[in-house]
Amino acid sequence: MGTLFKRTHMCGILREQHIGEAVVLNGWVQKYRNLGSLIFCDIRDKTGIVQAVFNDEVDRDIFELANHLRNEYVVGVKGIVSKRESANEDLPTGRIEVIVDHLVLYSKADTPPIYVTDDDNASEDLRMKYRYLDLRKLKMQRNLTLRHKLCRLTREYFDSEGFVEVETPMLIKPTPEGARDYLVPSRVNPGKFYALPQSPQMFKQLLMLGGTDRYMQIARCFRDEDLRADRQPEFTQIDLEMSFVDQDDIIEIQERFLQRVFRELADTEISLPLPRLTWREAMERFGSDKPDMRFGFELKDLKDQVENSDFKVFTDVLSSGGRVMGIKIDGGSEAFSRKDIDRMTASIRTFGAGGLVWMRVGDNDISSSVSKFFEPDELEHISRVFYAEPGDLILIASGAESVVYDSLGFLRRDIAAQLGLLNDDEYKLLWVVDFPMFEYSEEDGRYAAMHHPFTSPKTEDIPKLESDLSSVLANAYDIVLNGVELGGGSIRIHDKSLQQQVFRALSLSETEMSEKFGFFLDAFNYGTPPHGGIAYGLDRLAMLLCKEKSIREVIAFPKNQNAVCPMSDAPTFATAEQLVELSISVNDIEEE
Repeated sequence: MGTLFKRTHMCGILREQHIGEAVVLNGWVQKYRNLGSLIFCDIRDKTGIVQAVFNDEVDRDIFELANHLRNEYVVGVKGIVSKRESANEDLPTGRIEVIVDHLVLYSKADTPPIYVTDDDNASEDLRMKYRYLDLRKLKMQRNLTLRHKLCRLTREYFDSEGFVEVETPMLIKPTPEGARDYLVPSRVNPGKFYALPQSPQMFKQLLMLGGTDRYMQIARCFRDEDLRADRQPEFTQIDLEMSFVDQDDIIEIQERFLQRVFRELADTEISLPLPRLTWREAMERFGSDKPDMRFGFELKDLKDQVENSDFKVFTDVLSSGGRVMGIKIDGGSEAFSRKDIDRMTASIRTFGAGGLVWMRVGDNDISSSVSKFFEPDELEHISRVFYAEPGDLILIASGAESVVYDSLGFLRRDIAAQLGLLNDDEYKLLWVVDFPMFEYSEEDGRYAAMHHPFTSPKTEDIPKLESDLSSVLANAYDIVLNGVELGGGSIRIHDKSLQQQVFRALSLSETEMSEKFGFFLDAFNYGTPPHGGIAYGLDRLAMLLCKEKSIREVIAFPKNQNAVCPMSDAPTFATAEQLVELSISVNDIEEE
């Protein structure tokens, strides 16, 4: 062990223009090769890898120490940058090497349980258990650095637009926002609980009542919900709110922000204004309210073509108010076998679909799984809806509207992935606007807010709050990128009586309104400006900019699919003493 070498350069930045310079480097040993009179050692830091060379002409003690280096030892070296005889064009530093004349060993390392390389194929749980090793990978350091740049750019941009960053509380009153709250017991108020915020929604609205005018926060949020690739129990939002604005004002500010993000962090120019689709158009054309626009396969309605057919499955669905819709896969007839279609059929059963009808368009005829129920000219009539050509494959689903949307929406993206049409270097942004205000919950037997209960209905739809909740549209908007919802927002309700009317539509009693939202409603008595806002999923945006498939790849210490941290073993059981102090009793649970 020795003293600290104060580095002059990072490993990954050395190039041919540094040849002849004396440098000091610190890092980890990535690879070690002993050729007798020469020892080659790749040294890695967060910027990259450079080759260091020890020869037996240097100090014997240094050469002997170099002879004992192994992977993941932490070292410091001093030396001269030289031209590399056998260049490695796969490395940015591959044309140079450092001839070492001084070496210090800071610490040794056991054989690591995972390889510290970007192409390591260790399981995700193993990577997360040894996350401190996984983070040494150059890919992970690049991801964290890009995330940092995104946060810095966000603050710079919104500061230039007059926004003020304000922190909102982390210990709040439990409120219904669509997911389960994480509860925190209060020791000084026995039997009472705080909730961790699912979002800063009410507080950022209260900041508008408080005159802040333009608020932003890179906010930590918490939701106790089932996890997937783009969900975590704790996540980060770019949270924004503005006073005296309408939907167009908010969208215009956000579009310039997104243009700058993609220009500076993805080297991609985004043309403005971004396209907009209404929620209804997005569902009708793509079967999704977050459509991926990088490919076609648009949905087509087939009611007129099949309502008088002899195929009872279709006619029964239509007579009960359902839908019959399809998509066309260009060249899909040859690309997908009957076995492939059977697999697709099985995959959409999870959405409630009963089956999948197929049609293969040939040069002179059309074959179909339902040919016996249709005359050739009827099949031709269906194919003309899609402008189908020989070699195309048509897939048709029927059932309740939501089932058809979900099934075909899933299939179009799944098929695009199989055909290699999901180009990570292509960015297709759009706004989806005019969402339904409410959605009916079969489980609860009542209507719920599609976004949240503070969203303003369209002015012309306010009378429908008393008569037809299913047709009320909201002043709500989502920003979508490549089939992923990046963020969403709305114009908020700023009239107390209207807010109470919406709460009543959600089946909240006067008592529940007072208990859950009393402080919020009271604030409306003292002058509320028109206001609105938006929140982005920062993790999702960083994930897409890094071309990753999971937000866990852009979070330093994520949880796994069971909301567990394999590294620290959180969550854990509390001690009996802790529970007594918090006035909590817990049912007996067998420890695994």
